[in-house]
This record gives sequence, C-alpha cells and structure tokens, in this order.
Amino acid sequence: MSGNIVTAPPSTSLTPSRAARELGLKRGQFDLAVNLGRIRTVPDEGGGGRRVTRVEIDRLRERDDFPESLLERVETVGTTEAAKVLDVPVGRFTRIARLGAVVPVNFYLNRYRAVVWLYLAEELRQFATNENNAPWLSGHTPPGLREQLKEGVDLRARNWRVRHLGFLLRQAGEHPWAQAAAVAALLDPVQVAEIVLDPYERAHLTRFLPKPVTYGAAGSAAAQVAERIVRATDADEIGWIRADLADAVSKARGKEPAPRPSSAPPSAEAERPRGLMGWLRRRTP
Repeated sequence: MSGNIVTAPPSTSLTPSRAARELGLKRGQFDLAVNLGRIRTVPDEGGGGRRVTRVEIDRLRERDDFPESLLERVETVGTTEAAKVLDVPVGRFTRIARLGAVVPVNFYLNRYRAVVWLYLAEELRQFATNENNAPWLSGHTPPGLREQLKEGVDLRARNWRVRHLGFLLRQAGEHPWAQAAAVAALLDPVQVAEIVLDPYERAHLTRFLPKPVTYGAAGSAAAQVAERIVRATDADEIGWIRADLADAVSKARGKEPAPRPSSAPPSAEAERPRGLMGWLRRRTP
C-alpha cells in the first residue's frame, strides 16, 4: 500500500479474532469498533489482512472504564429497543428512521427474510438529549414529512450505504486503488465496467474490492434482498457514485498506474466531477 503505513510483525500484533477475545468483544462488536475507528488496526506485513498491535490492546485495556465504555460504544439495538431509548412509540421511531433523522449502522435478515435495522445506542442517546431534536420526539409530524411517508420514502438503506462507504474508505487507508474499490463496491459489476473501460485498470481495481456483504447462497431470495440494500438503487445516488468512481480511478491512475503489458497503451478516460463523496461528507454522522 502507498503512503507511510506502519505494519506490525505477528510477534507484536494479534489477529482480529484474538484481539476480540482479549478485549472481551464478540467478533461482530470488534468489527464494528474497527469500522467506527474505536480500535486502530495495521496491515499484516504478510498480506493476511488487518491486525491489532499489542500497544493498541494495552491502550484500550488500561482505561479506567474498560471494558464498559468500549462495550457501550459498540452497543447496537433494533427498532423496538431504539424506540425505548428515545422514549417514543415504535411506529414513531420507524418514521424517524425512514425520514433519515437517525442512521442505521448495520442490518441483518431474520428467518422471514425481513430486514432488521440496527442502530448505535450511543448515537440514539445523544439524539435524545439534543434539544434540537425535540420536534422529532413529540407532537405531530409536519405535513411535508407526512406526505413523504405516504409516498413511501425510506432513507434507511440509502443512509446505511453512505455510512458503509465511510467504513470502507477507512479500511482503504491512503491506497488510491483501494479507495476507488470502496466506491465501486456500491455498484453492480456491469456499471463498474461502464465506468472503468480499461480492462487492465478494471482487473487491478477488482484486486482491491472489499469483501462483499452477503446473506445466503448466491442467487437465493436472502441474497437478493441483501443486494438491494448493498447496491445503490436510486438514479441520483447511482449517478453520484458513478461520478465518484470515475474521479477516484482517475486519481489512482495518476498516483499509481495499473500494471499492464508494455505494449498496451494507457487509458485515456477523462476525469469526471465528484458527487457522492461530497454528499458523504455532509450526511455521514
């Protein structure tokens, strides 16, 4: 990876599973803590993914409020518990979430293949104590918002994608192709091929694609439900992501051209304006 990235040999660092055990976290809690920047990781110099240094483990364990504070910062709740945190009826919380006032941090599919959204309890507590949010918690929903709900507005999946992209970009670090791959992960392969026309660049980009969020066997009903959440669906959102992917690839090309046979000409794709990245900076909590 490019940039001044510190790596740690196995003797001074731990695998994610071992680090999670030493910190008293379930693996899902550990992964969320890493995504949120609560736990710092370093690349495995052997190319085996991310690791956690012993220094980082000690830093977290030496806190006076360990492990309670770490557990509180990664606590997630579903809709029913989230409504209790905000002290509102479940139906009202669902409306708050659909309108985008709170943003999911994760999701899973239950046995009926229904989407169960999860929220950070810490963020909900902060939301509840912010006096500016009082109109969301009591009184009637404003007419304009009621009309949006009647029209079926539901920003939960879209806002989750924005947040997920932030997680992927944090994992990508400063590597330009990994950053581009993080953006590409929100598009289906056909659209990526339409943007990244050069086959050598496309192959190089594919090397850095993050592990996809999947449920069930490929092609199953559960997998199809999950893909509708993971991939961008709205036309304007797709347009922003396509523009950002073109921009990211252009910048990656300038910093670190994709490997190609000496006889192959370089790509001449033009730069395009950024779209989602600016939106991400404005919308990510």
